[in-house]
Amino acid sequence: MEERLKFIARLLDGEKMAVLCREFDISRKTGYRILTRYNDSGLEGLTDRSRRPYRHANQLPFQIEKLIVRLKQDKPTWGAPKIRERLARLYRDVHRPAISTVHAVLDRHGMVEHRKRRRNRATGTPLSNGYRPNDLWCADYKGEFMLADRRYCYPLTITDFASRYLIACEALSTTKGAYAFTVFESVFKEFGLPGAIRTDNGVPFASPNALFNLSKLSVWWLRLGIDIERIKPGCPQQNGRHERMHLTLKKETTKPAGANFLQQQARFDNFIDEFNSERPHQALGMDCPAERYQPSTRPYAGLPDLAYPFHDKAVTVTTCGRICYNRKKINLSLVFAGQTVGIKQVEDHIWLTSFMDYDLGYFDDETCRLEPLQNPFGPKVLPMSPV
Repeated sequence: MEERLKFIARLLDGEKMAVLCREFDISRKTGYRILTRYNDSGLEGLTDRSRRPYRHANQLPFQIEKLIVRLKQDKPTWGAPKIRERLARLYRDVHRPAISTVHAVLDRHGMVEHRKRRRNRATGTPLSNGYRPNDLWCADYKGEFMLADRRYCYPLTITDFASRYLIACEALSTTKGAYAFTVFESVFKEFGLPGAIRTDNGVPFASPNALFNLSKLSVWWLRLGIDIERIKPGCPQQNGRHERMHLTLKKETTKPAGANFLQQQARFDNFIDEFNSERPHQALGMDCPAERYQPSTRPYAGLPDLAYPFHDKAVTVTTCGRICYNRKKINLSLVFAGQTVGIKQVEDHIWLTSFMDYDLGYFDDETCRLEPLQNPFGPKVLPMSPV
């Protein structure tokens, strides 16, 4: 904003637009846009404007949502197709939403009768405490740093929450999911499976553009029966024990950095041995983490088969992230590619899609577009009161 103020002030003093634009290294189009904003709104027009969209895709305006709820209250036995048709007839100037969208609105307001529907098990937030070893693991990347050979190193670290045991510290050249898969599979084979894993919302633990921000890595954890926990963005203190270990790791292994990946991994391996077996931990009553930790009683035995006895059909998600049902293609998410999901008809023209015990969303045979349900891996949001 300070630069825009200087620009406008000098422009009002009589300096030429073309000269000022060259000095401020902006196009004349941008210069005239700034001037127009000032003429329209004064100084307020020079403030930074949010680039956040006015409404999210597939999100109904609240006025239409209220109309749908009111119509359902008037006709409690009607389903989504009839409610949508009545909405279109009574309010012809209102955009007609998809059947699955109407059904999702009714579901959020508790106006849909579910038949043998199972609840989602994900904890999401609030975060668990992990009182016993392997109840909860914490994972993160320490943060990249440059080795002496000018290559960047991304250490992937895994700790046990209760015992502070440092399970792994791997020097990786990237944060891509394929490398993380290899590390976690090796760790699972050696230490068994935890009850949950806590991470931040970054790659590869989460995917910002995927359904519920899931990633292929987190979907794999779910398949293994591991709950996923995510700290709130900008709240590293929610993973404070792990972050504190990172400070010690950085001080003792990266100053100076190793000459190459082999040397750096050797430093990490030495640090793991010392941290777990020699270094007393004040929060453990001066015990070493190795004195408190023991491997999990849940061995890693690969992925169990998925079955959906309460659904009409089990469908395998294609490599492009779609499900094909009754000769129709519904976009789901690439993170589920190769996974089996359950499809169940819940009303005329409306189907529910589920993955394991998690209900993902509805689709209808008109738009064939998935309408996601509330995110089971995020903060719980209470629906607004019906009108």
